Amino acid sequence: MTQIRSSWENAQLPRTETAISALGGRLRNFGRSDDGSMTYMAFFLSILMLVFGGIGIDLMYAELQRNKIQNTLDRAVLAAADLDNTLDAAEVVQDYMEKMGVGDTLIRVDASTTLTSKSVLGEGYKSMPSNFAEIITPIKALQAYGLARAEEQYNKVEISLVLDVSGSMDDGDKMSSMQDAAAEFIETVLAGGARDYTSVNLVPYSEHVNAGPEILSYMNVDWKHGYSHCLEMPDRFFAQTELDLSYEYDQMQHYQWNFDGRNNARNDTICPRYSYERINPWSNDANELTDQVYDLKPRAGTSIFMGMKWGTALLDPSTRGIVSGMISDTAVDSVFEGRPADYNDGETAKTIVLMTDGQHDRSYRIQDWAYDSASEYAHWERYNLWYYLNNYVRSSSWSGFYTQKYNATTGDTLLGNICTAAKSQGIVIWAIGFEVQDHGADVMERCASSSSHFYRVNREQIVATFKTIAGSINQLKLVQ
Repeated sequence: MTQIRSSWENAQLPRTETAISALGGRLRNFGRSDDGSMTYMAFFLSILMLVFGGIGIDLMYAELQRNKIQNTLDRAVLAAADLDNTLDAAEVVQDYMEKMGVGDTLIRVDASTTLTSKSVLGEGYKSMPSNFAEIITPIKALQAYGLARAEEQYNKVEISLVLDVSGSMDDGDKMSSMQDAAAEFIETVLAGGARDYTSVNLVPYSEHVNAGPEILSYMNVDWKHGYSHCLEMPDRFFAQTELDLSYEYDQMQHYQWNFDGRNNARNDTICPRYSYERINPWSNDANELTDQVYDLKPRAGTSIFMGMKWGTALLDPSTRGIVSGMISDTAVDSVFEGRPADYNDGETAKTIVLMTDGQHDRSYRIQDWAYDSASEYAHWERYNLWYYLNNYVRSSSWSGFYTQKYNATTGDTLLGNICTAAKSQGIVIWAIGFEVQDHGADVMERCASSSSHFYRVNREQIVATFKTIAGSINQLKLVQ
């Protein structure tokens, strides 16, 4: 059947289909469109950024607190472990923490003190609420933790203080300037609790060194007299640090050379004769040492190599038996049993401070034929050599009475040998040229451990120089 539409219907049909088609297109476009979804994503990401930013702030604050606790603990335990600090260690640490505003974080202080060391451990802890992390994690709190430990201990230190007291020191206030400097050095290195760890060998030297009867009683000596106590050292012994106790040493002749002979003065013998001129070995008595320094007087010639040899030998383990014997005789403090320490013991610093105001010169001995019996030993104790020659011997025969033992070149060589031997064993050598000439300065600088260990000074500088060296030696004592 044929359907007949009105003209109006025929006119509306295309419009309706067009509208339906357009609506469907819009619905399809709406379904496919992502307009507006970024708003939700941006909101979500903003929340995450705030949370993670907050977590970062939490962590940053916790780290700042940890650093503050740790840094304060580091300083506090160092101060508390200072061997010169007599305050209670826990109180020192607590005081540091409180002054830095973290006193409530200190949870533990452990301190231990021995004869030679002091150790302090400090522990700090702080818990802080997690303001943001707990939003997305189970972390409810953050912790700041600090732990610090400090230990200070005295290294054992062996020092030889080798001082030139030759006749050239008799020049105005030259001697007193050296004495003030040496006394301050001794007081500095033996200050506080250092006396139980620091031994000082005081070695005065001029043309020879008086080792003293105590030391020589433990050595093999061909005794000739009791007027003074010096030994003749074979040249080869200056190439070694040890003191050979099995070797039979010749006792140095007792007589006076370096005088013009106009009178019979005998107070300036080549071997120093007075007790205050003897070596004072392995001592920790600052008062006794400084008193002896101030008793010293200028005398005779200069044999730097001889002073250096004795200063080195008293640091060498070969003399340990002498120390033990002198401890038994109550001449040395018992705290020094076992000294001198082995060179490689890892606990002991060995150092020499060698001072001179000049340079080597010649040294003479009486010919053997005129010094080979008890009566002749006594004769030269009664007579100054040159007084006797001038008054009782024809001038043509004078030269037959004496012979040259050392000259300046030999002295420089022997000094170089013993300095090299000492440095090869790790002994630190500080050398002081006190108003010396260029040659003397060169010799002393070569002896020193390095150019920075050599000081060329005048009277205005010598006290400060000895003080500087004492401060450097004190640094060797401390291990932190």
